[in-house]
Amino acid sequence: MKLTVKTAGESHGKGIIAMVEGFPSGLEFDEELINEQLLRRQGGYGRGGRMEIESDEVEVLSGFYQGESLGTPIALWIKNRDWENWEEFMSPEEGSPKKKEVTLPRPGHADLAGSLKHGFRDCRRVLERTSARETAGRVAVGGLSRTLLNRFGIEIVSRVTGIGQANTSSNSNPEEWNEVADESPVRTPDKGAEREMMEEIEKAKESGDSLGGRFEVAALGVPPGLGSYSSPEEKLDARIGAGFMSIPAIKSVEVGLGKGAGSKRGSEVHDEIFHDDEIGFYRDSNEAGGIEGGISNGEEIRVTATMKPIPTLEKPLHSVDLADGEEGEAAKERSDVCAVPAASIVGEAELANIVAGAFLDKFSGDTVVEVRESFERHRERLEKWFEGD
Repeated sequence: MKLTVKTAGESHGKGIIAMVEGFPSGLEFDEELINEQLLRRQGGYGRGGRMEIESDEVEVLSGFYQGESLGTPIALWIKNRDWENWEEFMSPEEGSPKKKEVTLPRPGHADLAGSLKHGFRDCRRVLERTSARETAGRVAVGGLSRTLLNRFGIEIVSRVTGIGQANTSSNSNPEEWNEVADESPVRTPDKGAEREMMEEIEKAKESGDSLGGRFEVAALGVPPGLGSYSSPEEKLDARIGAGFMSIPAIKSVEVGLGKGAGSKRGSEVHDEIFHDDEIGFYRDSNEAGGIEGGISNGEEIRVTATMKPIPTLEKPLHSVDLADGEEGEAAKERSDVCAVPAASIVGEAELANIVAGAFLDKFSGDTVVEVRESFERHRERLEKWFEGD
């Protein structure tokens, strides 16, 4: 069974539900790990007032019994504490007050496109679902995926590499990223760049503007063979591209060298192959980002994503009122100035879910024990590559 993840819920509704199917039975429920990831998602310099209200914690609704997964559909619940301030306006019942209607769509948001699609005059019917609040559900499922991957020595890490015009040139070891980046308000291991990024955010805040940036996510310890070269939709990099582009505000995704490969010669781009009896096949470089032909090649998977500036501005842009056609300033919702550090945590969860899905495709089993047996057989075969058939 394929690992599938879905979420439901609105930004100011009762809460967010994450639904996942395809995990084997016998996976422990690590509540502390999931809540830690939810807390990491809420951090970062430049966040808005919503993060002062919410204190995300996960609750299991189904799929676990006495601390272990049942192999059945899993439902996770994250309560919106802000619901108590919005219950009157966000009630699903007919006749709730219309004071919170939004009729001036924000450029850069789904407000207008979604309203045109469904014929809405009130953009709130769109923006409540398109809010990045939805990603809390993905991060919760990412905690389950991490629990599985950690059992097999696979670690997911990230760092912010740029905010606005401030960028880092640091080429630090990915194994150190989370330990160092989590101590930084902007999640960068580069202290010099950290100051510049925070200054960029302050300048944008003072001018009523917002900022985007770039972050990098890596999966360490991924075995070779995940993905497919024969089915386009099963290519690991295709799944990564689709997954990351589904994160709100992400406008580009690169694997490995990414767009930089277009300006170099083949001899500079392709990672030469070596073999050692102790470690097997390896590369001295990783420009491919751990994926060749849609399949993991045993090197770390490296993904870079670019996030656009948040569409809600303190000094709103020009818009047109959907109620009467009058020109005006776009609506203002409570928002962040910059959410790139938080987006890097969402990127970790997305990569964890994608790698976990590909891992379970390759090493399938109804139970975690069976998955382990399949994984060990694969590893033994690779270790004996030159010893026989």
